[in-house]
Parts: sequence; structure tokens; C-alpha cells
Amino acid sequence: MAQVVANDKPHVVCIPCPLQSHIKAMLKLAKLLHFKGFHITYVNTEFNHNRLLKSLGPNSLDGFPDFRFETIPDGLPSSNPNATQDIIALCESLRGKIMAPLLDLLTRLSDPSPPVTRILSDGSFPVAVTAGEQLGIPVVLFYPIPVCAFMAIKQSSTVVEKLGPPPVLDDSSDANSYLDKDVDWIPGMKDMRVRDLARFCWARDTEDDPLHNFSMEATENAHKASAVVFHTFYTLEQDILDAISSMFPKLFAIGPLQLLLDRVPEDPLKPVKYSLWKEENECLQWLDTKQPNSVVYVNFGSIAVMSPQHLMEFGMGLANSKHHFLWIIRPDLVIGESAILPTEFVNETKGRGLIASWCQQEEVLNHSSIGGFLTHSGWNSTIESLSSGVPMLCWPFLGDQLTNCRYTCKVWGIGMEINKDVKRDEVEKLVRELMEGDKGKEMKKNVMKWKRLAEDATSTPNGSSTRDLDDLVRHLLL
Repeated sequence: MAQVVANDKPHVVCIPCPLQSHIKAMLKLAKLLHFKGFHITYVNTEFNHNRLLKSLGPNSLDGFPDFRFETIPDGLPSSNPNATQDIIALCESLRGKIMAPLLDLLTRLSDPSPPVTRILSDGSFPVAVTAGEQLGIPVVLFYPIPVCAFMAIKQSSTVVEKLGPPPVLDDSSDANSYLDKDVDWIPGMKDMRVRDLARFCWARDTEDDPLHNFSMEATENAHKASAVVFHTFYTLEQDILDAISSMFPKLFAIGPLQLLLDRVPEDPLKPVKYSLWKEENECLQWLDTKQPNSVVYVNFGSIAVMSPQHLMEFGMGLANSKHHFLWIIRPDLVIGESAILPTEFVNETKGRGLIASWCQQEEVLNHSSIGGFLTHSGWNSTIESLSSGVPMLCWPFLGDQLTNCRYTCKVWGIGMEINKDVKRDEVEKLVRELMEGDKGKEMKKNVMKWKRLAEDATSTPNGSSTRDLDDLVRHLLL
């Protein structure tokens, strides 16, 4: 594996989009570059840095002279420190308000030395490219999503042009007919439907939708970067990687990141964790008491929210399935209310269910007792489940999760989708199928195949992701 000469450390500034999943993925890539010999400055917003310190401990990020943490203000009003910030307000800040403090920080970081030689920015941090241009610092963009999701977002705006304007998107037959129309013009992708694309990119009135504008800018910025990096691996998305590789000056497929980190010997940064919420260790202790492949892990990530009724339907579906489960319920999971489950659920699941507010997800997924994962189809969760050999039930919420779900279920054959308007009978049926049915056994076989291919991609010295990481190191040194 390529290494930088120890006495000549170039300085890379890593800037994640200020959301839990993006922070986690960028921090993993930053750790890999640090191992390769780079001096790293990792930039969080003040809000998220304070959350990390609260979660991990006040001195948890100290003591690493060539891997340091810096902060910038996000320009947003104060909000609940235990909840994700308002997404719309965050998007607007990332498109403008945050530019001045970012420029100030980058200028300050180059004096004293070492001077900043590269910016490694999240693709969803649009002003980083502009800041790099103004300061004469080359920028590499990192998209912590699969290439299929990137291209689906990039091409979503052509839906109306190709298929005509959508009807009112309700439960009518006209709406469902439109949502089921084929999307067959995205390079390297097949068997896609309108409903598998990020809705805010093509639905009515998108021009004034902050999420639409933000997402389109994030994908268009890829062409301005000196290189782009995706959190994926070649065999997982071979067709689309082959189809689009010529679109960018340099394209690197590097993942799964955790498997690459697992190969780092004596990693001094191993104690540096990723979570904005305090993780409950009791989850792993509880799993130790359960039989192999007997527990359903349930976690809808850091952004997805649901109604009290959806919480009830998921809960009673899990209860009626008769299977053991570990359910992560964030404090802000239920819209506008506390997450309250009925006495019927409590009585029915006594002794076979554990509810926690957050956990060490990768440790949980790698635990022998986990037999399946009920997920929102966020990319971190998806690739972590694949890397652990755990099949999925998918309930996508927004954005790239819709495309991730489609690929998980129909292309890779390692998941089943739950209807958006979730009902307890369907949850019960799919959990049973996942844990004991023929479809579940087929998915388990498929996911173990993908796990082996992920391990091959991160092997040394010839794994595709290992080679792309070495090539990224060389690119950063140019």
C-alpha cells in the first residue's frame, strides 16, 4: 500500500457535510489518509463538534498532533443538541452562509505550516469548490454514497423532460402509473422506475425546492473537482462505473471504508469514534445472550422521521413476528412527539426485545446473533450490512435512500422493500420471511457473496479499492 514519505507530510483539509452519516464516512477516509502519511485537519461545524465531545468525552479528540480537529460556525440558530438540525436550513447555509468562515479557516490553516496542499470536501458541501478556487487549492470531492445514487440524483431533473410533468402524487392510479414508468436513460443503470429516484429532484415545483437546488449543485460540482471519490467498490457497481468513468477527470471507488480500516496495523486513531449520539454498550451485552442469527436489528438512521402511527405499526409488526429484536429509537424519531408504544406491545415483547436510543452499529451488525436488518436504506447502513453479511428489510425515507433500496432489493438481491404506508401485517410477514423463509435464505446467500467480494476489493495488494486508495494518494501528492 502506497505511503507518503514520513518527513514530507502534505496537508489535507477534510470537510464533511454536517450530518451524522457524512461525518462518519469522511472521518474513516481521513483516517486512511492519515495512515498513508498525510497531515489531516478535519473540519466540523461548531454544533456537531460539541455533539461529538458530548458523546465521546471532552478530551476524546485531543492528542493527535498531525490529525487535528477544527470548527466553523454554521450560521444557524441554536437548536436541540440531541437532534439533527433542520435539513432545509442546513442546505441553505451550506450554499452560502458558511463560505466566509470557511475561507477564514483555510487561510489561517496555512500559516503556520504545514500549508494546505489539498481540500478533500464532501460533495454535499458546495462552497468548498469555490473556496478552493479562490485560494488556489485543488479540491477532491468525496461522495459518501454509491455511484448509482449519485447518477440517479444527477439525472432526476430530466424526468419531466423525458416523461412529461407528474400528476398530483397521491394514491391514485394515475400517480402510481407515473411512478412506475421506466427510467432507461441513465448510463449503466437498468430496471429503474421514477419512484426509485429522489422525489425532490423531479416532482412539481422543484425549482423553488431548496433540497432540489442543493442536490443539483452538489452533483454538478463533481465536474469542477480534480477528482471524485465514491464510497463503493468496483464489482458492486461495475456497469455504472464503466459507463461514467470518462465523465470525470479522475474517479476512485474506495470502499467499504471500514474493511480498509480493519487492515490498518496498530491504528493510533482507533479510539476516535464517529457518533453524534452516545452509544449504549448494553446493546452488545444483550446480544451476547441470544442465539446466532436470531435477532432483527432495527435502526432508521440519523435523519428519517415517522408518524406515531408508523411507529405503532412497526412495533406491533415486530411484536407479532415473535422474533427477537434490537430497536434503536432516537429521541427525535417520531415527528413532534415522544416515541410511545402501547402496553400491548410491551407485554407481547417482554424478554425478546430491547429498545435503545443509539448503538455501535457496525459492532451490532457483526454480532453473530443478528439475522437481519430493518433499515431506512441510508448508504452507511447499507454497505455496513453488506460488509457484515446481513440481509435487509428496506423502508427508504428520502433522497439517495430510494435508489439504494432499489439496488439492494432488485440488483444485488439482498433486501426486501416495505411499503411506504407501513402496516403491521406486512411488517410481520416480511420479518418472518427474512428470518425463516426461503426468500430470506436466498438473500443470506447473496449477501454472503457480496461480503466476500467486498473483502476481495479491500485485500492487499491487488484489491480494486486498495488500488484506488493508492491512486488517490498519488493524486493528492501531485
